[in-house]
Amino acid sequence: MVQVAAMDGGRSSLWWTARVGWAALWAFYAAFAGVEVWNHGVLALVMAVGFFVAPDLAMIIDAKNGGQGRLGPRAVPFYNAAHRSVIPLALAVAYSFSPLDSAAPFAGLLGWLGHIAMDRTFGYGLRAADGSRRG
Repeated sequence: MVQVAAMDGGRSSLWWTARVGWAALWAFYAAFAGVEVWNHGVLALVMAVGFFVAPDLAMIIDAKNGGQGRLGPRAVPFYNAAHRSVIPLALAVAYSFSPLDSAAPFAGLLGWLGHIAMDRTFGYGLRAADGSRRG
C-alpha cells in the first residue's frame, strides 16, 4: 500500500498532481482551440464556445429538484455523460480520420474537452445518483 504525505488542508500530493495535470490539459485544449479559431474563423469560435458551455446545460433538466450544490436526480445521467472526457476525445479522434473538411466541429470538441479539464482542475467531477458531488 502506498501512503501519500498530506499537504495543505489535508490534501495529498496525488490530489495536487491531478489538479496540475488537469490544468495543463485545460491550457492545452484552450491553446489548441485558439489555434483552430485563429486559422478557421468565426464558426470555429462559435462552436468552441458553444461546446464549452453545453455540458453544464444538463443541469437545467431537473432544476426544480436540485439546489444547494445538488443536481436533480433526473439530470445526473445526462450531466455525467456530458462530463466524461472519453466521449469528446473519441469523437475528436474519429473526426481527425474522417473525410470531413470543416474545422469548426473539431474546435467545438476541443471546447468540450477544455470544459471537462477546467471542471476537474477546480475539483468538480461526476455526480452521484442523488445529484451530490462524488467523493
